[in-house]
Amino acid sequence: MTTLNTPELLRRAEPINDKWLQVVGVPLAVLPFVLFYLHEYGYEWRLFVQTFSWGMVSTAITWQVLRWWVMRVRLRYADQTQFRQRLFLTFGGYVLFTVPLQLAETWTVSQLDLTGLIAPPEFPRVYLIHLVMALLFAFVVGALYESMYYVEKNREAILEAEALKKVALQSQYDTLKNQVNPHFLFNSLNSLSSLITEDKKLAGEFLDELASVYRYLLQEADRELTPLRSEVNFIHSYLFLIQKRFGAAISYTVEINDPWPDTLLPPLTLQTLVENAIRYNVILPEKPLWLEIRTTDEGQLQVANPIQRKPLRVTATPIGLGTLTDRFRRLGLPALVISDDGEEFRVTVPLVRR
Repeated sequence: MTTLNTPELLRRAEPINDKWLQVVGVPLAVLPFVLFYLHEYGYEWRLFVQTFSWGMVSTAITWQVLRWWVMRVRLRYADQTQFRQRLFLTFGGYVLFTVPLQLAETWTVSQLDLTGLIAPPEFPRVYLIHLVMALLFAFVVGALYESMYYVEKNREAILEAEALKKVALQSQYDTLKNQVNPHFLFNSLNSLSSLITEDKKLAGEFLDELASVYRYLLQEADRELTPLRSEVNFIHSYLFLIQKRFGAAISYTVEINDPWPDTLLPPLTLQTLVENAIRYNVILPEKPLWLEIRTTDEGQLQVANPIQRKPLRVTATPIGLGTLTDRFRRLGLPALVISDDGEEFRVTVPLVRR
C-alpha cells in the first residue's frame, strides 16, 4: 500500500503545503488493499481493522520516504527547463522504492496476521495485484504533485518577471528624470537669475512654476500611470519655463476636451514629447516652433510640431522617444503612433480609461 510524490520545495519561495493531500491521500491509498483482503478472505470486521490499521502505518511511512526522494530531486533539478530530468528521476524513484517495499509488505501482512484469516499470498497473482495498485496510485498522485509544482514555478516566474519589469520601468523613469534635472535646471536657474534683476514679480511666478515641475517629478516617481489632467497641469508649468527661456521663438496650444482629462497615461509622457521637439528642431525668433497638444474624439492624445530640423546632426543619444515607446510596450499599453510626412511630426498617444 504505497504512494507517492512530494510537495514543492523551493529555495526561494514558500513550499507547497501538502498536509491536506496526505490526510486525504493515505486513507484512499489504503482502501483498495483493504477491499482486496476482504474480498479475498471474507468480510470480517477484525480483518478490516487489522488491514486498515496496518495499511495506514505502512503507507504513511512509504509516503514520507518517497516525499524525501522527490524533495532531493527537485533541489537538484528545480528549473523548469530541467523538466525531463526531474520527471525521469522522480518517477524512476517511485518504481525503485515502491517495488521492494510493496513486495515486502504483502508478505509481512500474511506473517503478522492476528485474525488467522489471511492465507500465504498466492505467487505471483497477489503480489502483482498489490504492486500494480501501489504503482498506479503513486503515479496518479505523483502527477498531481508535479502539476502543483509546475503551477508554483510558473507563478514564481511571473512574479520575477513583474519585479524585473518594475525595475526596468523605474530605471527608465529615472533616466527621464535625470534628462529633465541637470540641463533643464541649469537653464531655468539662469533664466531665474536674469528675471530677478529685471522683473521680480515675474521671477516669483517663474519660481512657483519651477517648484511645481519638481513637485510633480517627486509625486509621480512611484506611479506607472497618472491622470492626463495632472500631466497637462505639469506640462503647462514646464512650457511656461521653456517660453521664458526661448521667448517668442516658441509657442504652444493645449486643447483637452471632456471626458478625456480623467484618462491615464505614463507620467512625463508630454514632457518627453515636448523635449523631443525642442531637441531636434530649430527654434529662432525668425523661425519659431509651435507645439500642438490636443485630444481626439477617439480618446487619443496627439502632440505635433512642424519639422524644422537642425542643420547639424544632434549628437545626444535620442533616449526620450525610444524610451517612451519601450515604456508603453512594457506596461502592456497600445503602441505610440509616430508619423512624419516631411512637414509635420506627430505622435499619437493612446489614453487608458479608468
